[in-house]
Amino acid sequence: MTDQPSLLFVFGLGYSALQLAERLKPLGWQVHGTVRTGEKAETLQAKGIRAQVWEGQGVPEIPDGAHWLVTLPPDADGCPAARAASHAEAKPASVTYLSTTGVYGDLKGGWAMEWSPLNPGSDRAAARVKAEQQWLEAADGALRSVRLPGIYGPGRSPFDKLRKGKATRTVKPGQVFSRVHVDDIAAGLEALMLRPQISGVFHLCDDEPAPPQDVTAYAAELLGIAPPPEVPFKDADLSPMARSFYAECKRVSNARAKAALGWQPAYRTYREGLAAVLQAEEGAP
Repeated sequence: MTDQPSLLFVFGLGYSALQLAERLKPLGWQVHGTVRTGEKAETLQAKGIRAQVWEGQGVPEIPDGAHWLVTLPPDADGCPAARAASHAEAKPASVTYLSTTGVYGDLKGGWAMEWSPLNPGSDRAAARVKAEQQWLEAADGALRSVRLPGIYGPGRSPFDKLRKGKATRTVKPGQVFSRVHVDDIAAGLEALMLRPQISGVFHLCDDEPAPPQDVTAYAAELLGIAPPPEVPFKDADLSPMARSFYAECKRVSNARAKAALGWQPAYRTYREGLAAVLQAEEGAP
């Protein structure tokens, strides 16, 4: 493997990107990127990350030759970072865009492969498809689109609602979701950063798509509390956003990421992943 410039620029220093930063900094990488508030910029700068406030207008200060990671959600016109990048003087060493497996739409429980046809079933997913296309053109075809399912990790898991007594267990027969621990996202992204010559679509997810009610029940078991009762989907009091997720059912394959990147999920199922989250949150040795 050839030596690569050890500089990462992130459009949107959020949950997953900061996990990647923590993996790259010990390897000698510098991390730059954008945030939306001055308070967050100061916090990250104190941790050695060169954060700048950027709210989507104009062009942020981008160092030349950096590896670009884009985590920002799209708007009605696609990706704001793609629009900004079209006016940037800096040239990237690679471009990686975090997208969603929602671009495949409903597969009725079937498997989503990296080459599966795109069939977005919502405006949100259609905006992701548009953003991916913008970045594919901006990167002259050398884009790495990382399509992610549901993300969980410390501070973002079923434990949060269970502790607050707000968890539910909605049951829709045959419904499964794929998911991924944030540490496994960071490990997959690190593998991509170290292989800038690789392009295409990658799925970072665990090995066991599972019904959401089973995940909540297991989280409750780990906490030592009774799980909330099961509620049939037709009777569930769900927000329009939550109900839209149940309109799609798919299983997501991670075979290409394993073969091309040498990546394996450290948390192959939600059981190992939730146990690690609880250990991290409770500070257990």
